[in-house]
Amino acid sequence: MSGPAATEARETSGATTGLLLNHVRRQGGDDAVAEVLRRAGVPFTAGELELPSRWTSYDTRIRLFTAATEVLGDSRTMFRVGSEALGLGLTPALVLLVRAMGSPRQVYRQLPRAVAKFSTTSTMRVLQAGATHATLSYRLREGYRHSRLDCEYAQGLIGMVPTIFGLPPAELLHTECESDGHPVCIYHLTWERRRRLGGRRRDDDAPELLALREQLRILQSAAADLVASEDVDTVLQRIVEKAAEAVLAPGWVLAVDDPAGGPALVHSAGLPQQQVRALAADLLAGAQTGPNVVSVDVASARRVHGRLAAVYRPGDGGLGHERGMLGAYAGYAAAALDLLMALETSRQEAHRAGALLTLAHELAGATDADDVCAVVAEALPRVVGCDSAAVLLWDPAEGALRTAASVDPTEDNRRIMHATSMRAEEIPELVGMLTDREPRFLRPESSSPLLSQLLEALQLTDVVAVPVLAGRTFLGVATASWPAGRAPAVLAGDVLHRLRGIGDQAATALQRARLLETVRHQATHDALTGLPNRVLFLDRLGEVLAGTAPEQHVGVLFCDLDRFKAVNDSLGHAAGDELLRQVAARLRAAIRPGDLVGRLSGDEFAVLLPALARPEDAGRVVDRVLGCFHQPFRLEGNSIAVGNSVGAAVHSGPGGSADALLRAADAEMYRHKKRTPFPPRLASSPRDPEGGHES
Repeated sequence: MSGPAATEARETSGATTGLLLNHVRRQGGDDAVAEVLRRAGVPFTAGELELPSRWTSYDTRIRLFTAATEVLGDSRTMFRVGSEALGLGLTPALVLLVRAMGSPRQVYRQLPRAVAKFSTTSTMRVLQAGATHATLSYRLREGYRHSRLDCEYAQGLIGMVPTIFGLPPAELLHTECESDGHPVCIYHLTWERRRRLGGRRRDDDAPELLALREQLRILQSAAADLVASEDVDTVLQRIVEKAAEAVLAPGWVLAVDDPAGGPALVHSAGLPQQQVRALAADLLAGAQTGPNVVSVDVASARRVHGRLAAVYRPGDGGLGHERGMLGAYAGYAAAALDLLMALETSRQEAHRAGALLTLAHELAGATDADDVCAVVAEALPRVVGCDSAAVLLWDPAEGALRTAASVDPTEDNRRIMHATSMRAEEIPELVGMLTDREPRFLRPESSSPLLSQLLEALQLTDVVAVPVLAGRTFLGVATASWPAGRAPAVLAGDVLHRLRGIGDQAATALQRARLLETVRHQATHDALTGLPNRVLFLDRLGEVLAGTAPEQHVGVLFCDLDRFKAVNDSLGHAAGDELLRQVAARLRAAIRPGDLVGRLSGDEFAVLLPALARPEDAGRVVDRVLGCFHQPFRLEGNSIAVGNSVGAAVHSGPGGSADALLRAADAEMYRHKKRTPFPPRLASSPRDPEGGHES
């Protein structure tokens, strides 16, 4: 609510304003109600003012009383409204409480406490109470101006108390009124003695029976309403609203434990936030809350969710039997919360099952280790319920874990994770995991120094880390993490189980990805030398040609060994294979960074020169390639001199055909084989089919 209604003081119960509007509606219809609201100028609808849980200010109450009297044209309007209260206007729970007191005398003795359920601006005292008579005083608190209409409403209400017990209304004598300058209003009441013989009249129990039926209806409605709620906040708000309809009180606090494990959930009405926070803490701690607070457990057979409290002004309090009624609503509230938690658990299970199926589908499409790690890291928050997650891969050569993928709402944290290398000799927790292959629960205060510093830098207070294992082979670690106050109460149960399940899927996917990488490598690389084969070499050459800028040049060298057949024939194929491996190593050493050596077939090699400033620069690489054959090769204890014929071709600008450029270099290599004493010249590749020119 916004505007004036948001700051309306809680001084008059909705039971009073609702009773007034119901009377106006019966006398003049909805048009009369609308006219009363217009004249009173209040910031509420009729529906809001008829809610017992809606409290308004004393000023609003008096303006409504005045407007109703004017609209109906009856000076006795407010007396009539008060007279109808016990029959039509009070909540069933309050009628039952009044009836349970046993006699008019006991009710009048309790009226000072009952007044607090309707107004916080006035006080009542019992000056005298006998079997058939009572004298009461009624006065406004300091700072409020007395209204004769308010006094007439009170007279009508208190005079009808005997009717609850099947007796005629009390006779009331009003001798002193604050409106006439007296310090207090004085009411003298007398009523008939209750008959001891002959039993009650047949209709004596009518108010009680009607109240019981209405109370049952309200309880059933409350149960259905709460069960129909779909989220915790809505349930808690409705608990407060429904309880306030049953037990009239100026203030309410409901404090329950968060089903998700976070801070307590608190809903309130009519109280300042500072008081709400303190009272909620006391309620959840089971501390004493004072005589002006009536509280009950919100508990089911399964668990205690929290506490519900009706709060009165200091010195006031609830009536004796209200705790039982409040407990009934708290019981329905607990059942609703149980159901909601069960539904939420089912939704979470369905969501996580869907997330696991999605994970399995995405892992099936992951083609390398980086893809696998990214998919797993993205799935961890959905499946485990963590705030951040990471997958780290083990590098056995370095003896360290390195982050392959991470998910974190903070970009700085992601940068920190990817920049961090965790070496086994520096982190005892990693050594322990390498030894026993068991999960670790990590917190800054109990971790080793370097790990503690990392967790503090990431602002994480709880981390679960599980090893990613292929059999007993340690592949890496998957982590689920939470900042302060966000972690579930127990990490060793469901959270760990889910994380381990994802770790197992990750291990299988990583093994498959590495197998695929091996197969792809074997399909595109020479098994003997490890160099790219013809297929991969041409593919890379095509990519380079397609991305070459107009001012750039791409070169290809075609190399063919001299006397290779003689080595095979004289020393055997094993020596020939060793020669090819040594040639591959020398060619790698001779080229520039960024160049690529490939083995095309047999004793034929090629070199890709992707970035030449000038076509002539290819000649320098040719010289280095030829120079690496000046020294003989050591094969089976023998020094073997092997020559090399090299042809070079250069393409300028974008486009061009990889096959055409390689054929041009091959042709130039055959010219070089004629043993010319001069270095091989640069060949111009033929014009490609699309009209580009290679030179």
